[in-house]
Amino acid sequence: MTQLHDLRLRLLVQQESENIANAQPSELDLSVVQARCLCWLALLAEAHEDQASDAERRGDTEQAMGWFADSMRLRDVIQVVTTIEIPLPDSIEGDGGDGDLSDGSSIAA
Repeated sequence: MTQLHDLRLRLLVQQESENIANAQPSELDLSVVQARCLCWLALLAEAHEDQASDAERRGDTEQAMGWFADSMRLRDVIQVVTTIEIPLPDSIEGDGGDGDLSDGSSIAA
């Protein structure tokens, strides 16, 4: 079940990144979008962990478990977002289309 959840989440994020890229292809740097998302997700996960600690101090175990579970889900999302490879725009790819860039480096598949 966890694998299905991970695959569904990965597909959703990839579809959304494609939608963003298609909406504004000339003005958008997907690596910047990815970095910003990771920053916000990390802040949200930290806030949820703080809420879990506060609830635990108050003795509200059920609420603490809920906040902690949410923070773990956010950490899972962070893992998925970090593993998504951002496609390079067509203008950056080499002349021959064989995956070689003009500086001699290559695109990992």
